[in-house]
Amino acid sequence: MNENPAHSFVDSLPRLRHPDGMPIRALVVDDEASLAELVSLGLRMVGWDVSVAADGDAAIRLARERRPDVLVLDVMMPGIDGVEALGRIRAFAPDVPALFLTARDAVPDRIAGLAAGADDYVTKPFSLEEVMLRLHRLVQRSGAAAADSSTLVVGDLTLNLDTREVIRAGEDIQLTTTQFKLLRFLMENPRRVVSKAQILDRVWDYDFGGQANVVELYISYLRKKIDVDREPMIHTVRGAGYVIKPAN
Repeated sequence: MNENPAHSFVDSLPRLRHPDGMPIRALVVDDEASLAELVSLGLRMVGWDVSVAADGDAAIRLARERRPDVLVLDVMMPGIDGVEALGRIRAFAPDVPALFLTARDAVPDRIAGLAAGADDYVTKPFSLEEVMLRLHRLVQRSGAAAADSSTLVVGDLTLNLDTREVIRAGEDIQLTTTQFKLLRFLMENPRRVVSKAQILDRVWDYDFGGQANVVELYISYLRKKIDVDREPMIHTVRGAGYVIKPAN
């Protein structure tokens, strides 16, 4: 089977998260819905928690509520533009890194954007891969999170990618290869609902075609090993999929 280029790129990115296992929070602001959705989709694929706003007023409100780790701001928007929105957000979140998206590519415009406080600048049309790489670097430089290439942590559950050890509350858990891949995918997306189709695509490497029963079967295997006699971490979201999160 041919490798999916999108998956190959996503898999090559470092998995960033907060030390407590919570996902990186991003705020994407663009009045072009298709562009905002494109960037949001890419960031969600790597497990980030993404909020979207279509104008500066909504961006300021969401930034105050969600306290994002990084901002993606379109410069030209109706009402409050990206430059002014960033200035207002920096009044209560002075350290949040920001990347500007704009159709303007003249040098004076870039200088104006950077002078306004942006940490990086990408012109439209842009490469999604470039934007994602730049955002990863901004988050890493900000100190909000760091890449851990070997260990995933959700609550009291840890998974080591190098040794393939899985431990919950100090107890070793033995998993088959497929069970390990499934748990890894869940733990790379903590607190995020993943669908059966997404699981099939990432764990079994084929598109959804009615084999939902195999996902249900392997989820049940994991529950017997991860959640047995403990507070459950793997939850079913009816009609949507599954989510893993720290036990209450």
